[in-house]
Amino acid sequence: MNYAQYIHTHVMFGAGMLDKLGEQPLPGKKALIVISNGKSTRANGYLARTEEQLAKAGVDTVVFDGVAPNPTVANVNAGAEAARKNGCDFIVALGGGSVMDCSKAIAVMATNDGELWDYVTIGSGKGRPITSRPLPIVAITTTAGTGSETDNSGVITKEDTFEKAFIGDASLFPTLSIVDPELMQSVPPVFTAYQGFDALFHSTEGYIARGANLMSDMYSLTAIENIAKYLPRAVKDGNDLEARTRVAFGNTLSGGVMCLTLITSEHALEHALSAYHPNLPHGAGLIMISRAYYEYFIERHACDERFIRMAQAMGIKDADKPEDFLTALTRLQEECGVADMKMSDYGIRPEEFETLMRNTREVMGIMFTSDRAQMSDEDIIDIYRKSYK
Repeated sequence: MNYAQYIHTHVMFGAGMLDKLGEQPLPGKKALIVISNGKSTRANGYLARTEEQLAKAGVDTVVFDGVAPNPTVANVNAGAEAARKNGCDFIVALGGGSVMDCSKAIAVMATNDGELWDYVTIGSGKGRPITSRPLPIVAITTTAGTGSETDNSGVITKEDTFEKAFIGDASLFPTLSIVDPELMQSVPPVFTAYQGFDALFHSTEGYIARGANLMSDMYSLTAIENIAKYLPRAVKDGNDLEARTRVAFGNTLSGGVMCLTLITSEHALEHALSAYHPNLPHGAGLIMISRAYYEYFIERHACDERFIRMAQAMGIKDADKPEDFLTALTRLQEECGVADMKMSDYGIRPEEFETLMRNTREVMGIMFTSDRAQMSDEDIIDIYRKSYK
C-alpha cells in the first residue's frame, strides 16, 4: 500500500508537440543532438525539424550520429568526446530507446572522469558515485518501446565482457520529454510490434513484481489495456494516429512503472540474449521468451489474481484463471505477426543456454529479487529451452 514516486520530467505528450519545442525553456545554449547510426531520422525530416525548433529557441547544435541499435561503451565514449570537444552544455536525444539510453550515459561521461563502468552498480561495474552533475537531457522519442523518456537509467553493452547493464541516477531524468506520436508513424510494422511488446512487458513485469504498489498498479493496468487494444492497429496501419497515440501513452506510463517498482527478471533473461547476439532487437528477444517466462510463474501460482486481472485488461473480460493471460498474450502476438519468431534465426544455439544463464545471474541478478517465485539456474535454462525454435 506504500510507494515512493519521483519522476522528475516535464512531459509534453501528443501529436504535433515537436513543433512546440522552440517555445520551451531549455537547459542550455549549445546542444549535442544524439541520433542513431541509421538513416531514418534524417530521411523522415525529424532531425531538420528539431534543428529548426532549437534555432528558434536560440540554441546552437552539433549532431552525433554514432548510436548502434544495442548501444555500446564505444558509442558512449565517442558521444562524450563530441560533447566536450564542441562545448555542448546539454543533450537532445532524438530517437528510440537506444538513443535515449546512450544519451544518458554520454551525459555522465561528458562531465565525469574515468570509464563508464566505474559508475555502473551491477555486474563488473565499480559502483562509484557520479560526482559531477551530468549534462541535462531533452528527450524526443521517435518510438513507443522503452519508456526511457520518463525514467532515469539507460542500458549499455560492454562488448568485451558481454555485459548489458544499466547506468542510473536521479540526475539522469530528462528535464523535458516530447512524446509526439506523429514521429512514430514511420516505424515499420515489425519494429512497431517489437517496441510495443517491450513497453507491454515493462508493465506486465511491474504488475507481478514483489514491489508492485497502488500507483504502479494504476500505471501498469492502464498501459497494458492501451497497448493490448491498440498495438495491432498500429502494426497494421502505421498512419493510424489514434493507435499510435494510445500505444505511445502506454509506453510513457510503462516508463513510470519502472520508476515506481523494480520490474522482474524477464528483461534480465533477454539482456543476456542480446548481449551475446547484438543483432537481436531487444523487443524481439522479449517476445521469444515471454510465454515460457510467464508460464513459470503461473504454474507456481505466484500471483494468480494478478494474471487474471492482466488477462481482463488485455480483452478477455470473463477471465477467471491465470492461464487466460497466456491466451491473451498469444493472441496479441498472433495479431501483431510475431508469434512464431525463432531464436535460431539470430544465431542463438541451445548449447549457449548455460552461458546465458550465468550471464543473466552475474550481470542482472538484482532483477531476480523482484520475482515472486525464485528461479533456480535450471529453471532459467528451462525457460530458454522451452522458448527455442
